[in-house]
Amino acid sequence: MDRQKQVGIGIIGAGFLAETRARCYAQVSGYHARLVAVAARTEASAASYAQRHSVPKSFTNYHELLALPEVDMVDLCVPNHLHRPIAEAAAAAGKHIVCTKPLTAYVGQDLPAGAGEQEIAQVDRRHMLAVATADAQAMVEAARRAGVYLMYGENWIYAPAITRAAGLIKASGGAILEMRGGECHSGSHSPYSKIWRYTGGGALLRLGAHPIGAMLYLKQQEGLARAGQPILPVAVSAEVGNLSRVPGVGEAEKPWIVTGWQDVENWAALILTFDDGSRAVVYASDAVLGGMESRLEIFLSNSQFKCNLSPHNMVQAYAPHPDIFGTEYIMEKASTSAGWSTPLPNEDWSSGHLAMCQDFVAAVAENRPAQADGNLGLEVIQVVYAAYVAAVTGQRVEITR
Repeated sequence: MDRQKQVGIGIIGAGFLAETRARCYAQVSGYHARLVAVAARTEASAASYAQRHSVPKSFTNYHELLALPEVDMVDLCVPNHLHRPIAEAAAAAGKHIVCTKPLTAYVGQDLPAGAGEQEIAQVDRRHMLAVATADAQAMVEAARRAGVYLMYGENWIYAPAITRAAGLIKASGGAILEMRGGECHSGSHSPYSKIWRYTGGGALLRLGAHPIGAMLYLKQQEGLARAGQPILPVAVSAEVGNLSRVPGVGEAEKPWIVTGWQDVENWAALILTFDDGSRAVVYASDAVLGGMESRLEIFLSNSQFKCNLSPHNMVQAYAPHPDIFGTEYIMEKASTSAGWSTPLPNEDWSSGHLAMCQDFVAAVAENRPAQADGNLGLEVIQVVYAAYVAAVTGQRVEITR
């Protein structure tokens, strides 16, 4: 595709993530990236999104969006259970695909219609691993057959802190011995995030997928640079829990962390073993106050890196009262602007979302794979659901391919 040719983007979904994508695609440089259509569940939400972002066409049926010849790629900003069917439909229509994390999830898609929490609670975690993995593999295969790119929306590997570390790691020639990383905040307020049949898991899946994706990517790149073969995960140990049930949490008139989790965890920790013997420790929590925390530490044989996506101290501010800054945005999940805070100058940039969207558009324009592809998303799903098996059984679980 010629550099000057427009890359037409169809957005499916009109929620929080779709807003982030619209901001980022508008800042893509070097290519004529343009939102040409949006499809959302209701006519009102589709029309409102189209008006806010100057999108020419809006639909409530995503198949109508996929039929548009001006759509070159579609971005799936939809709930997890819709990822596979929409991705397969997009591939069949010849559209390149961006799928947010996680690539897939187990939400009881193989159970009878109308199955609820009780039925899903009885499903063996090994079965969940098999179904979620099969769905991810089906998405990768659908894209391959159609000759389109399946791009995986993992922003961490595009974050400036991590890309800078990756460049220095490559220059050092050192071996990555250990990684420690996680994402934490005070919890999602969406009622859907608290129920397995809507999300396919809790903090481990929603938050832990980020550091897992970055860790897998860095070890893959290390292996390719050293021996022409990616270094892959081979085993996982894990624990999950619901910290909002700790005595005293619910006794306050207003709990500061989100409560009401039904059948999903709000805390998780896992140990990942790679085939070269290196290790990674991943943590994820919906029970941490003070705003979003997204961090990755990397320990090499000859160096060490500490990557702070959020918070970082590029700007530090102090206010004696929350009214001082009015309604100004500080950072995601910050409950107050009083006291010391770290107002993020450009969260889309520091989180990697902007560079990710740049790479996705460039991949389509240049007819090449993106850095984050469907295979990375597949590997993340295998690790996450193997960790759920490990957490339930209390045993170390091998990751098979």
